[in-house]
Amino acid sequence: MVKLIAIIADWEKGSEYLIAASKEVSEKLGVKLEVRKEDWDFLTQYGEKDEFGGVDIPQLFIQTESGKILHVMTRTPLTSDGKPDIGAAKKKIIEMLEGAKS
Repeated sequence: MVKLIAIIADWEKGSEYLIAASKEVSEKLGVKLEVRKEDWDFLTQYGEKDEFGGVDIPQLFIQTESGKILHVMTRTPLTSDGKPDIGAAKKKIIEMLEGAKS
């Protein structure tokens, strides 16, 4: 079963935007959404890292039917005026899910 895995933190404002986009896609496509709070081990193993090897939060992943973990995004994309772009986030999640199923 393909599922979305969101790694979030209550203290990180960006987490709410990532969850909003993920929930909408999850409900629309019938894909399970697993939310993990501050799972640093998972982020260290699968997450996008900065130039110093550190990880950022929130991040979203897809777990394929074979168990492979694919990184979808770190934080929610921003509009040209710097606001969270939930629509762009949903589009990217859907594109990645479609690619993971093929």
